[in-house]
Amino acid sequence: MKIQLKTSPRGEWEEVEVEKGIRVEQLYKERIHELPYTIIAAKVDNEFQDLSFLLNKSCKVELLDIRTQAANLIYQYSLSLLYIKAVKDCIGDVRVEIQNSLNKGLYTEIKTPDLLTEDQVKSIEQRMRELVEKDIPFAKGSADVEEGIEILKEEGLVEKIRLLDENKDLKKITFYSIGGYKDFFYGLMVPSTGYVKYFELKKYRRGVLLRFPHPSNPDEIPPYIDEKKLYQAFGEQTRWDKLLDVNFVADLNEKIESGEYRELIQLSEALHEKKIAEIADMIKQQGKRIVLIAGPSSSGKTTFARRLCIQLKVNGLNPLYLGTDDYFVEREETPLDENGEKDFENLGSLDIELFNKDMNALLAGQTVDLPTFDFMTGHKMYGRRITSISKEQPIVIEGIHALNERLTTYIPKEEKFKIYISPLTQLNIDSTNRIPTTDERMLRRMVRDNLYRGHNAQSTIASWPKVRKGEDKNIFPYSNEADVFFNSYHVYEIAVLKKYAEPLLEQITPDESEYAEAKRMLDFLRFFKTIEDDSIIINNSIIREFIGGSIFVE
Repeated sequence: MKIQLKTSPRGEWEEVEVEKGIRVEQLYKERIHELPYTIIAAKVDNEFQDLSFLLNKSCKVELLDIRTQAANLIYQYSLSLLYIKAVKDCIGDVRVEIQNSLNKGLYTEIKTPDLLTEDQVKSIEQRMRELVEKDIPFAKGSADVEEGIEILKEEGLVEKIRLLDENKDLKKITFYSIGGYKDFFYGLMVPSTGYVKYFELKKYRRGVLLRFPHPSNPDEIPPYIDEKKLYQAFGEQTRWDKLLDVNFVADLNEKIESGEYRELIQLSEALHEKKIAEIADMIKQQGKRIVLIAGPSSSGKTTFARRLCIQLKVNGLNPLYLGTDDYFVEREETPLDENGEKDFENLGSLDIELFNKDMNALLAGQTVDLPTFDFMTGHKMYGRRITSISKEQPIVIEGIHALNERLTTYIPKEEKFKIYISPLTQLNIDSTNRIPTTDERMLRRMVRDNLYRGHNAQSTIASWPKVRKGEDKNIFPYSNEADVFFNSYHVYEIAVLKKYAEPLLEQITPDESEYAEAKRMLDFLRFFKTIEDDSIIINNSIIREFIGGSIFVE
């Protein structure tokens, strides 16, 4: 039997003769010495499959390591199951929660009566390494929903039971087990523990960090950086979720079913407004005049910046709002990327000298002829924005490099106030299945791209790896520079985005390369009930920037 095989993201397809019924894992093992990194999963005829998948017909097989988002998530699911098993072996039948991404890993909490000790964390890590060394299989099984609920009852997994009770369309559910412990994950797993050998545990605050490689270096644990402000932002969202009485997707679904979601939306919007007002108060109290806002794609930067300007005006200030895009260098001076294409996300694509000169002149009370960049000609235009500001008037600046000190290198540090904005998803499907923030942002972008730019979901998915690569280089490394984090996430939003995103994802056909990712997104969206009537969402909401009806977006 002949198949088409691809062994790396940028590799070429090759025709290979294989035996019918061969496992994908066997294909990988035959080429293991040729490949730079461990293969985690495969894409077979544009569907994600685990390595135990049997090839029974001619098809296209792409082997995936953790440089691929889907494989990276599979690594995380597998590592999480290994971690939970080790916790139960070392501490006993205690509850483990996989909460959110943090410090280049996952922040988890082990619900023990007493505070977890360093020695206990070390013993859990040692047990994980023992299980990896034994290369124990992740056994995959399925059950009908009624039988599955009984298994979940035995394991005490209450949130999962509630979620399955709500999903009447589900006929069967998939379990994975390791050494007698069973759990339900909504993603695939690696074949055995030997595939997840790169990790480390670190006791952190009230919990434990489960750290693993970044896609840019698949066989190395990244350097540890204490992301204190990010931890605080997630902690604040946890407190908000408790106030809103929504801790897991099942809680949200119940509010949608009962009609209580209307008040939930109002409360969530009120919390956003209160936080923005608090940030405006900080800026005034500290006398900051250069307010810098940055965040990854689809964070809601435009809406946040506009709402912040309004709150600053409430405080008696009259901010000047600027974007850094008007300070692009002339098109012919734009630096090139590794493929020889113009790299507009490179810091070198901005005229840093002119930007600093103009900002300092404004701060000094001088009149400045601010440029307007003409994207058609690729050149700056002058004479259209001759501007001056008063001595107390702040300048609010939004841009992907806003937190990078090199952008504002000549502006006095005491004048600057830096804000990092991102939707930091805290609502999880259940105690062990989290919703990655990157999935949340891709849903937002997909809906907005279709509404405002006429793009289909396929193009959004296809461009997403390049977007993420730019964020890893230009945005995430500078998040710790922020004076404050603003979480632009709403606990109700996936239930709203589902109505818009689902039809777009369903348009992607199995013969298209993006089908696998579309199917993965659809699989996790099925756990959410849909908020069909979103008319109650106010017109200055961050969500309106993506679904339409915003007073800030034309």
